[in-house]
Formats: sequence, C-alpha cells, structure tokens
Amino acid sequence: MTDLYLVRHGETEWSKAGRHTSVTDIDLTEKGVRQAESLRVTLNRADFGLVLCSPRLRARRTAALAGFSDPIIDDNLAEWFYGDYEGRTSAEIRAEVPGWRIWNSRIPGGETKVHVIARLSEVVTRVRESGVDKAICFAHGHSLRVLALCWLDIDIARGQSFPLETGSVSIVGYEKESPAIIRWNA
Repeated sequence: MTDLYLVRHGETEWSKAGRHTSVTDIDLTEKGVRQAESLRVTLNRADFGLVLCSPRLRARRTAALAGFSDPIIDDNLAEWFYGDYEGRTSAEIRAEVPGWRIWNSRIPGGETKVHVIARLSEVVTRVRESGVDKAICFAHGHSLRVLALCWLDIDIARGQSFPLETGSVSIVGYEKESPAIIRWNA
C-alpha cells in the first residue's frame, strides 16, 4: 500500500497575507525559498516512485528547491479555483458574506465542491493504482486538504479541521488496511 506525502508550497506574499490564491501565479518569498530548501533534509527523491506537482509556479519551485526537479505536472492538483474571491482574505469575504467558509459556502464565479472533490479523487485513484511504495504531491493548502479528505473518505466540510502550514509535509497512508493520517504538518 502506498504512503502519500503531501507538500504544501513554501510561503508567498499572498499566503503570508491570507489572500486566496488559485490561478494567480505568484513566486515564493525568501522565507518560502528557505522552507522549500529545508525539505531536502527530510525528503530524498530516490525514495519516491511517483512525483506529482500542481502546474502553479509556487508548487513547481518548491518541488525543484526540495530536490524534485522532474515532477509530473498534474492539473488536478491545482488550487481550488476561487473565482470572484481570488486575492481576497477570508475576513474581507466575511464582511460581505457573514459566516463564509470555503468548506460549506458558495464561491461566486469559482469552482464547486463537487468539481474539486472529483478532480482530487482522480489523484487518489492515480496514486493508489500506481503500485509504488511512496508517492509525493507538491500543491496547495486547500487542494491538499481536499486530497487528504478524499483519501480518508471524509466529508469535505471537515476540511476546516485540517489546516496546512506553508512548507509543511503531511503523510496519508494506511493503518493496517484502513486509510489513515500518518503525519500532519511536519
């Protein structure tokens, strides 16, 4: 059974400010570069039979700085498309839509929960059918949380309970034959 490593990209100016970033292609900050480079200490490219990456610059750069210069780009790993909320903080959105949370609210002009679940479920299937011992995905805070929820077969509304830090590594795999969280936000 495959262990799947989830790596959230290093810090960007927008992640630092809490701004929702999907299609805006922003590079890493100096801190984000250091976070990505520090991953080389714990992640060895030779250990992974499948390396997948979001098409966004921040994820690709994190992968390269971590020693994974040859990832397979998988569009399904792109961040949740925020539509009209691109570049806005949750506080700004809640000023107009009290109680708004991405996990249980509508995103005008953006991607639906059904679509996000469908595309990240495709990643789960790809990884599980790969037959490798270890796979790794370089991507984003919300898309990686949805990926983990799909792996665990947990309702997407629970995503708020699984925050991911920039530059962090989490692992999902199995406890005996049951999908499980092995490590979170390491």
